[in-house]
Amino acid sequence: MSDIRKRTGNKGTTYQVRYPDKSSSTGYSYKTFRTRKEALAFREDSLSRPVTRRTSSGVETVEHAVKKWLDICEKEGLNGREPVTRYTLENYEYRANFITDYTWQKPLHELTPPDIVEFRSWLLRSDISRVLAGKVLSSLQSVMKEMSIRGYISNNCAAGVSIRNESRYDAPVVIPSKKDILELLKAADALSNAKNETISNAWQRYRPMLYLAVDSGMRPQEYLAAAQSALTDNGIQVDRAIEGDGSKISVTKTPAGRRFIELSPKTLEIVRHYAENLAVPNDYDLIFPDEKGRWQDRRNWQRRGFDVACEKAGLVIEEKQDDGEIIIRPKYRPYDLRHFYASMLIEKNINLKKIQKLMGHTNIETTLNVYGHLLDDGTGVSAKQDGMLSSLL
Repeated sequence: MSDIRKRTGNKGTTYQVRYPDKSSSTGYSYKTFRTRKEALAFREDSLSRPVTRRTSSGVETVEHAVKKWLDICEKEGLNGREPVTRYTLENYEYRANFITDYTWQKPLHELTPPDIVEFRSWLLRSDISRVLAGKVLSSLQSVMKEMSIRGYISNNCAAGVSIRNESRYDAPVVIPSKKDILELLKAADALSNAKNETISNAWQRYRPMLYLAVDSGMRPQEYLAAAQSALTDNGIQVDRAIEGDGSKISVTKTPAGRRFIELSPKTLEIVRHYAENLAVPNDYDLIFPDEKGRWQDRRNWQRRGFDVACEKAGLVIEEKQDDGEIIIRPKYRPYDLRHFYASMLIEKNINLKKIQKLMGHTNIETTLNVYGHLLDDGTGVSAKQDGMLSSLL
């Protein structure tokens, strides 16, 4: 049973609450307040809340919990998922530094939501962006959730404490028109047949890449890592990607990224012909290896391939600088081909859940946030899917 004891000392009068705590060797713990009102409020709260227990597993502090969480991410995977990639783990480790740099005033099992709010305030007042602060807080929530489901703490005190940011999709995405896509593919055809042997050789590879990007809506890191064995009679299985730092090929970032995409017969023919007859032999089963048999660099593909096709197709924007110099830049980015693919799915009246699956989105909210403005009031009945380019070419 809890009780309140009045204490008078050098610091004046204080009120000490004694309350039951099974984690304590005496069966009780104590907390001191400056006013009786605060002590009464705490006493009433201690009577109604479940008694937290101290873990005896070595996970006593936030630092211990973060270290345990990182180990789980790397070796087991969170909540039954696969272990994270090395690139993702490095991002988690970077965020973890902010969590452990903070001075936590209590052991792990005594933390409450107000303590997490204090940490949030510290983050928001730090010299970091609001977006990064949100990611750090999200990682802390994941830490607490994992400690809770493993029984190291009795509840997730970080649940519900978040940092809201403007959606990165608040501004509509850039979606190429059908005409622009056809001009882009026409440019790729012309470049692959150029009289200049250096240009034509490069575009023997870039042309099928561009066709596949348009026809599949795959992310650049996915089609650059695409495997020959993933090609089927009517499409391609997406199950791997280049990690964010370009260091290696791994599984897709999330399970939702693993999906099958039907392709147009022309795209399949172009891609298969390149893979079987022109691709450099390699140890990674790559469809589009570079000259050394490794995966291509995304920036090189954009600069030497995609941007050149945009310029050839006249898809450029002229920008006048302050000094009067005219800068010409491509109208689109490789990722915009993915937006085009999604817009075509919507135009073909593919239902929203199918669009989510084909885009590889984990949550349908992402699909709605990015492409919701393109949706009309139709029923969304699925149309026959036989490759995106079949309806254009």
